[in-house]
Parts: sequence; C-alpha cells; structure tokens
Amino acid sequence: MLPKKRVISINVSIGSYEDFLTEIVNLAKKRQSNYICVANVHMLIEAYENPSYNQIVNNAIITTPDGMPIVFYLKLFYKINQDRVAGMDLFPDLLQKAADNNLRVFLYGSTEEILTKIVQKAQKLYPTLNIVGTYSPPFRPLTSKEKANIINLINKLEPHIVFVSLGCPKQEIWMSEMYEKINSLMIGVGGAFPVFAGVQKRAPKWMQKLALEWFYRFLQEPRRLFKRYAYTNTKFLYLFIKDYLKKILFREAFNG
Repeated sequence: MLPKKRVISINVSIGSYEDFLTEIVNLAKKRQSNYICVANVHMLIEAYENPSYNQIVNNAIITTPDGMPIVFYLKLFYKINQDRVAGMDLFPDLLQKAADNNLRVFLYGSTEEILTKIVQKAQKLYPTLNIVGTYSPPFRPLTSKEKANIINLINKLEPHIVFVSLGCPKQEIWMSEMYEKINSLMIGVGGAFPVFAGVQKRAPKWMQKLALEWFYRFLQEPRRLFKRYAYTNTKFLYLFIKDYLKKILFREAFNG
C-alpha cells in the first residue's frame, strides 16, 4: 500500500509515477470494491470546506497528487521529490496497462459523443483492450431504480476498472456511494475523458511543469472556470502560506 502525507486537509499518496501504476493494476486485478481520487487544488479546497466530502476523499484507497501545487507542498513540507500523478496521464497509461494485463474496463460519465470517441480511439491505440461497456448518466440526480440498474449492469459486465468522469466533487461522491456496491476499482479521472477524446486540448508540457495547466483550461472555458479558479487558487495560496508560517514558528520555538 502506498504511504500518505497530509496536505492541508487531505491525505495524499506518495510514490513514483510507476509505483502508482503498479499499485493500481494490482488493486484492479483483485476486483474488489475500492475507489481512487485524483487530487488537484479544486478537490483540496472542496474537501477543506466540506467535512463530509473531506471524509470521502480521505477514505479513498489511493489519492494521487494531480496538481503541481500539491507536488510543491510535498516538496516544501516533507522534502519529497514527488512525481505528479495526473488523471490525464493516468487514463491513457492505465488503458495500456489494462490491455497488457487483460483487464476489463468500463467508462462511466461524460457524454455519449465523448464516450464513442474514446472507444474508437482506444480500439486503434490498444487493439487488445476490452472496454466492456459505457454509460452516460443524465444531468440530474439518478433515481433509486436507475442507481440499482447501473450497479447491476456494471457488476454483470465484471470490469476490473471503472473510469469515472463526472467532475469534482460529483465523481468522488458517486464513487463513495458505489463503494461496496460495485465490485470493481473505481477511478475518478475528471477532465481526462474529453482530452483523450480530442474534444478539449491539454496544456503544453512547459505550462504543466510551471503549474499553469489550470490557466490553460481557464483560457478554453473562461466563463465557467473564472469563479472557481479565482476562489480556489486564492484560498489554496492562503492555506499554503498559513501552514508555512506555522512551520517556521514551530521550528523557531523548538530550536529556541
């Protein structure tokens, strides 16, 4: 099991990128009900402000450090040279791993158009990959009957991995609700579906390394993302500085 370190309010898993891939594949092979969160600043702030959501994130068997600010936090506070483990990298890499290890895959979330594009692209890139099913839920709360039907559908198809793309915090809440109901490893990959499908573009590598991927996404959808980024990024910076000042004061008190 990958160790975890506290980042403000959530426990983030630690290890190399390859460690994450290996651990996820091993968990998937067991076909036991579990879920994985892919944590960025938005998720961290949602968890900080919502105790019930915070518990959902911290109950995940793995929480990957998706956002570069989280990677920076681990470096500053724990002196850990942590790899970034982003959902947009994990999704295609895990599809390849699934093909290599004969793991069945189910796709849940997004739109029918995007799901179709993902399946078509995956069939070309990973000819041996077995995508056993897809489901695009309606843009409203599911009824009890609909929830039961999707649980039965997924369990009948017996996927090893269920990739979930509903956006934060909806996808984590859904995975938590499906824990011990769906007999598969669930992974919330957020915006990885439209990027893989080619509907949205990902930031260039230099922007990713400089923690500017959020800004690239903002330029693509300024109206939808302005309020979120303005608030969550500012709040994270405040909490980051607050923790850093605490660390300095503690160190001075200890040394004194």
